[in-house]
Amino acid sequence: MTFNLEKVAIEEDCRTSTLTTRILNRIPSSVRVQYVNDGRMAARPSSDTRDPFGSGKRRMVIMRRRGPFLTGCPASSAEFACCGYLVLILASNCPMDCSYCFLQEHLANNPGFQVYANYADSFDELDRLACAGSGRSFRIGTGELADSLAFDSVTAISRDLVSYFAKHQNLMLELKTKTDEIDNLLTVDPRGRTVVSWSLSTPRVFTNCEHHTAPPTSRINAARRVVNAGYQVGFHLDPLIAYAGAEQDYFELLDCLFDTVPARAIAFFSIGGLRMTPALRRTARRRFPGDAMLLGEEVLGEDGRYRTFTPLRLRLFARLRERIAAACPQLPIYLCMESASAHHRVFGAVPPSPASLGSRLAGG
Repeated sequence: MTFNLEKVAIEEDCRTSTLTTRILNRIPSSVRVQYVNDGRMAARPSSDTRDPFGSGKRRMVIMRRRGPFLTGCPASSAEFACCGYLVLILASNCPMDCSYCFLQEHLANNPGFQVYANYADSFDELDRLACAGSGRSFRIGTGELADSLAFDSVTAISRDLVSYFAKHQNLMLELKTKTDEIDNLLTVDPRGRTVVSWSLSTPRVFTNCEHHTAPPTSRINAARRVVNAGYQVGFHLDPLIAYAGAEQDYFELLDCLFDTVPARAIAFFSIGGLRMTPALRRTARRRFPGDAMLLGEEVLGEDGRYRTFTPLRLRLFARLRERIAAACPQLPIYLCMESASAHHRVFGAVPPSPASLGSRLAGG
């Protein structure tokens, strides 16, 4: 894949870092490069554009991360049936531009695409987690604030991550993406400790909403390639959008997936519906006024997010769960950012605890 990168701002303290050298050696010569004292300032919104968030996606900032790299998933809450996921923050924002993306709200004040030159410091945090785990296994992903593999062709961070996790039997890495940018992964042996996962959408959702991403068939074909290279894969039907005809479209998507990727190589499936805070909904509709997928009649829930009317949403969840379970009977399937009661209605059972589900998804 190719992304429209216009400028790279490099923090002075990162001028000679390994990551800076890699990126400068691999970006086109037409990309402007400047050095700044504080990358946080360079990541702020531009005042000379009508779309500061979109503009930020085309401006890479190589900087030092000042806070912790490892944190809990934002969905970890008593409100939701959680999966015990931990997040490793190695970048912020994404060169793709999905109309429903929560980053439009979350990163409105610092939309520059940040990559952290001191990312190797995260291994110290992971070492402490591995040593203090008391026999638990942990699933850790990098795809929360940024796509895990976008721009990996220039950063090559994935190779360092896969090599690190290959040495730790109680840590499982999840690289979550909407790209087909997997070439670096094919050069490293994961030794069973990395899952590459894809968010999958129907062709209609892809065309309407997921700008600058790889088409669904390209994602599925990329999954087959990493399976052949020794990786397990996971899939996220998230966000599901309940438009007219959605059920049949998602069935056809799953048929394509199961015809291409062997069930034995799939580690898990997650299912989650489109959800938006009022502020995100306003922003998304302003930035993408022609996207009919954003114009549904959702209901404002107790958690302050708009969602598809509960009976319709849960019926679609249940139908897709049945389809997945028929193809992969032993496969872990879980709901993302849904209540325990929603889980019970879809699965007919109370959800497992976050710790037990997280350990299972991490291979523990």
